[in-house]
Amino acid sequence: MTNRRVLIGAGVAVVGLVALTTVLIQSGANLTLASVVLLYLVVVVAVAVFGGLVLALAAAVASDLVVNFYFVPPYHTFSVASPAHAITLVVYVAVAATVSVATDVAARLRVAAARRGIEAALLARITADPIGERSLAYLLEHIRATLQMDSAAVVDGSGQVVAVAGRDPGPTPTLSVPAGDDLRLVLDGPDLFAPDPRFLRQLATAAARAAQAQRLAADAAQARELAEVDRLRAALLAAVGHDLRTPLAGIKAGVSSLRDPELPLTAAQRAELLSTVDESTDRMSALVENLLALSRLQSGALSVAARPVALDEVVAAALLHLAAPGAVELDVPDDLPLAMADPGLLERVVANVVANALRASPSTVRIVGRHHPPYLELQFIDHGPGVGAPDRDRMFAPFQRLDDHGAGLGLGLAIAKGFTEAMHGTIQAGDTPGGGLTMTVTVPVAP
Repeated sequence: MTNRRVLIGAGVAVVGLVALTTVLIQSGANLTLASVVLLYLVVVVAVAVFGGLVLALAAAVASDLVVNFYFVPPYHTFSVASPAHAITLVVYVAVAATVSVATDVAARLRVAAARRGIEAALLARITADPIGERSLAYLLEHIRATLQMDSAAVVDGSGQVVAVAGRDPGPTPTLSVPAGDDLRLVLDGPDLFAPDPRFLRQLATAAARAAQAQRLAADAAQARELAEVDRLRAALLAAVGHDLRTPLAGIKAGVSSLRDPELPLTAAQRAELLSTVDESTDRMSALVENLLALSRLQSGALSVAARPVALDEVVAAALLHLAAPGAVELDVPDDLPLAMADPGLLERVVANVVANALRASPSTVRIVGRHHPPYLELQFIDHGPGVGAPDRDRMFAPFQRLDDHGAGLGLGLAIAKGFTEAMHGTIQAGDTPGGGLTMTVTVPVAP
């Protein structure tokens, strides 16, 4: 019995007995003794409902003494002149005690039924919720809220908190229930009225199961992450090994030939060798730039300095270093609104997407710029073999080439996607009417 319930029951008993006695004496009503004891029985029942059995029995005895003192002759004494009145008083106490017991039992059964309903609902919710990254925290919050506790936590054998809902548990928690696997469910807050050990054990078992499943999920996620790192490392080594050797071999052959004093070279041959060295150097420079860009993207160290820029100027700057600038057809009006973008990053996006399109397309690549508020749109249209819908997400992953073959590291589109999204834009792949692939890049319009 909680202190609050005792105070309420005692208040009902005192106020009820005093008020009823005062009304009966002041009114002067000519009631029989049976009618009087029935009125006092109402007070006893009210005390049983609000205060419990002990206070109800005390109220029954007190009301019997009040009736004897004020309403049984000789008045204002505790003597009883008539045997009939004595029997009435004794029967009244017995009936009041019986009614109090019945009322208290009914109240306890009602509380037990309500508790079972709450327990069933909580266990059903715990069972239905899928195991996820935050499942243990959600479970503890359900337990804390349902039991109206200040804190619900899972601690290990050393006392270290594994997960907690509410404030951190104190050194002497209200309840500590073994949960298995060297774990305990700890509840801190107001004392529970008649806690059910079986229900608490079920909650502790569910908490331990959630903790174990969450730990296994974390281990599996870490294993997948390590496997992805190994895959990327293997792809990087394989791609870099091939793509570095090719330009290095060209540079080495060209320089060696130019330095050989015994090798007669015409002016045209020397120019061709210098062109090979220059082209191979550009390939190596682009390779290193892409690797550095990917590293900044994956580490979150990419710096974006967005400002109003003209799309036609950025596209023109990106096409300056193309090996075959004549293979690109431009339709980017110079009266388009300014874009809010980092010009260096946007230039790299254009260059990488165009280079990817030129490798795939046997004909020219068309670049179309349009204004679709609140965005500016660049379309890169080629008429190559295209890419099937199932592979369009994969083509933006690092070290992925079309059909996993061909030249290059497969970083161009991955970097283009990362740079575009860093500028709050988008890049998407679609079909070209008549065959081919259309890459669409959108960037925000400058305010």
